[in-house]
Amino acid sequence: MRWIKPPTTSLALGTLADLTRSKTELLAEHALLRQQLVILHRQIKRPPYRKTDRLLLVLLASMVRTWKQALFLVQPETLLRWHRELFRLFWRRKTKAQARKPKLSPETISLIKEMAAHHRLWGAERIRSELLKLAIRVSKRTIQKYMRPIRRTRPSGQTWKTFLRNHAAEVWACDFLQVTDLFFRPLFAFFIIEWKSRKVIHVNVTRSPTDRWVAQQLREATPYGQTPKYLIRDNDKKFGPNFARVATTSGIKVLRTPYRTPQANAVCERFLGSVRRECLDHCFIFQEKQLYRLLNVYVRCFNQARPHQGLQQRLPDPPELSAPPPGQSGHVLSVPMLGGLHHDYQRAA
Repeated sequence: MRWIKPPTTSLALGTLADLTRSKTELLAEHALLRQQLVILHRQIKRPPYRKTDRLLLVLLASMVRTWKQALFLVQPETLLRWHRELFRLFWRRKTKAQARKPKLSPETISLIKEMAAHHRLWGAERIRSELLKLAIRVSKRTIQKYMRPIRRTRPSGQTWKTFLRNHAAEVWACDFLQVTDLFFRPLFAFFIIEWKSRKVIHVNVTRSPTDRWVAQQLREATPYGQTPKYLIRDNDKKFGPNFARVATTSGIKVLRTPYRTPQANAVCERFLGSVRRECLDHCFIFQEKQLYRLLNVYVRCFNQARPHQGLQQRLPDPPELSAPPPGQSGHVLSVPMLGGLHHDYQRAA
């Protein structure tokens, strides 16, 4: 190889050395030099090297024994580094293709996502144990991969929204609505609402809402042991020790909302806004009895005639009336309510 290597400074010795080389090697060396010239023509200063350029230089240099003398643009160490990177990339893809495991079936993937969505407190290991009961073997990391789009972060405990959704049938809420009459005197309306059906259980009006009066309203709203398991209220001072004693003796657990969080009692807050917008903003209030009658009519309309979006456009307490058979059209009746402020549309039997 010492005699075959052509010196770069002697044209005659280089030509004599080329006579001893094969035609294939000479063509490869010429292609290597030509590729370097192509790179030089792209830019005057430092030419950029594309992936195809690196691949061609490595392949052509592997076909030339004297490839180091034919390199002018890069160092031999750089070319060796490119060769190692290509070698590493080739074997990485080859071993990955061989070690690839069979994919999960779409049914298993949908089952994992369903478990992750319906059980917010379940982790990957808990879902894996449920799948093992069904004779489905999936690794923990695979379950975590499909859980990630469903649940970004795992909750540390049960949230307030989850608690209300799980116990909506056993939760009532109560709140006060302050009304000012025509002579600027305050009136207080007290409401108790069932969370699941949005039905208004009880309503009453007073000018002086004392602790005993509020406790009496709770007694009237829960006759014959018809009590909820939880009752949500705010931190109003009107709820005193008498109210707490009546709730305790009735087996009701009172849940106090945090300070400055009306969204914790969202159903009552939404109802109070509906009362103002749909009823009180359109009427003059003179006295306590008038407000009591007005609110009772509105509550009857709210429970039996007003559809609710939170109930999929159903009524909280639909009246038991004989409806016409399906497929038959009947005459539509318009029943005025609240003095014609609202109307209830029904089909004649």
